[in-house]
Amino acid sequence: MAKPDIPEVANFSPNQNGVNILSNGHFENEMKSLQAELVKLQRWVIAEGLKVCILFEGRDASGKGGVIKAITDRVSHRTFRVYALPAPNDREKGQIYMQRYVSLMPTAGEVVLFDRSWYNRAGVEKVLGFCKPHETEEFLIQTPVLEKYLVESGIVLIKYYLEVGPEEQKKRLEDRYRDASKNWKLSAIDGMSISHWYDYSRARDEMLKRTHTEWAPWHVVDFNDKKRGQLNLITHLLSQFQYRDFPFEFTKLPKRQAAGDYVELDLTPYKITQVY
Repeated sequence: MAKPDIPEVANFSPNQNGVNILSNGHFENEMKSLQAELVKLQRWVIAEGLKVCILFEGRDASGKGGVIKAITDRVSHRTFRVYALPAPNDREKGQIYMQRYVSLMPTAGEVVLFDRSWYNRAGVEKVLGFCKPHETEEFLIQTPVLEKYLVESGIVLIKYYLEVGPEEQKKRLEDRYRDASKNWKLSAIDGMSISHWYDYSRARDEMLKRTHTEWAPWHVVDFNDKKRGQLNLITHLLSQFQYRDFPFEFTKLPKRQAAGDYVELDLTPYKITQVY
């Protein structure tokens, strides 16, 4: 059975303050190894017809998007499908709450990743008053039952909560304001994640305690250091499967056909300006 070829506890060199250092080079080497394992896992999921659903929850700026990008960077997006659903439209508001999520469940040979999921109801919707208290209570009662049905129907359900501290979250949100390549991520709700910090903490605590089950347990990952968090989460994800590698069979490329009477078209009039 395949396992990622890294130690259970990585041996990094401490700096002068006694804090272990994870250099960029070390991180990139470890990530490359893990992504190679994810490719093996992908082939196994397809071959075995597995249906995998992975949830990523956490506060704003906890690192959900980054780790999802790391997981999907080297695999096929036809096999690994990512969903970050917007607020429900008018039609979806008239449906049962879980309907739009259940419709996106994986079929055989697929992995679905949710960047936030149905647990919005236990978190942001509860804290910011987007749903009524009785709706949150119904959700917390019904969700373990629904998740048991999903698991018994053959779906491998894995739930991650990315934990980040208040100062690190504040630092990341401020960085988004300053960085033009990141400020598209910001919304009015992001600031409320700071002003409602302990409301979110209480909601998280209740969610974890009431929806952590034998068939769908929560896995909390420390993401105060994004690089370590990504490596730890992906290592844990791989450990959830007793997969084996299906060697890639390389097919020898055929010879290119003869040009015959074909005359190459001058593409100069169609080309863009080469600035670089």
